[in-house]
Amino acid sequence: MIREAVAASLVRPTALVSVCNELRIPRSTVYAQRDGGGSEPLQKRGPKPLVPDSDLLIAIREVLTDPPFMGEGYRKVHARLRYRGIHADVERIRLLMREHDLQAPGKPRRILGPRTHDGTIITLAPDEMWGTDATATMLLDGQQATIFGIYDHCTCELLGIHAALKADRYEAIVPLHQACRASFGGVGKAIADGLKLRHDNGSQFISRAFQAELRFLGMDSSPSFVRAPEGNGCIERFWRTLKEQLLWIHTFANIEDLNQALQQFRDLYNHQWLIERHNHRPPALVRQDLLGTGAAA
Repeated sequence: MIREAVAASLVRPTALVSVCNELRIPRSTVYAQRDGGGSEPLQKRGPKPLVPDSDLLIAIREVLTDPPFMGEGYRKVHARLRYRGIHADVERIRLLMREHDLQAPGKPRRILGPRTHDGTIITLAPDEMWGTDATATMLLDGQQATIFGIYDHCTCELLGIHAALKADRYEAIVPLHQACRASFGGVGKAIADGLKLRHDNGSQFISRAFQAELRFLGMDSSPSFVRAPEGNGCIERFWRTLKEQLLWIHTFANIEDLNQALQQFRDLYNHQWLIERHNHRPPALVRQDLLGTGAAA
């Protein structure tokens, strides 16, 4: 017995609590050994889960091996299992994925400098603020294509997306018109009156032609802070998703193939991508719930 051994070495009585604190072991372990129960493995307390760990692990692997998107973490695995009728605690899913090396790879946290704004760029209703930006990808014919997009800060919908070989101001207007048709049913004077368009002071977005188009549509230009990409963070985060789920895993022969793939991805993203801050609902469903109407195309 632990208590007897320590007490004999000190040649005087010693309280069990002092011995356990010194050895950093719980007193329940000592009592279990004394009562002859130390040989039995300890069982987890509480009621048994409805889905055993072995069955839950199989379901997790099925979600991860046949998903519409790649690299989803334990929160979205939890949501997709819930859609299948499998209810399990999200922390239990996280633990199982960690124990079996199923977690999505992550990046180390960066140490950021002082914030230049309060970070409030998310709106409470659709079509109050959109974000626009551009990214690029290479085609198989060796040419670089520029991709312009329009993103809703509330519903997280991809309202417009367009790729072009010339990254000029007129190509940047194309997804803007797509977004107006998706949200307002057309393109016309003051059709988007009061809506703010967040951009990053890119040359296309501050050009006279682009700004004139914003005024015609009734939009207000909302430039982000210089050297503060988080000010346009909604669409910046979408670019990461687009690259991970499409641009980095597929190749495109020409600009026509790329635009076709982008439009297909737009529909897939709006109707199947799960947004965590919207309780793991797809963007189109969020718009439908908020407006009580059909989702944007």
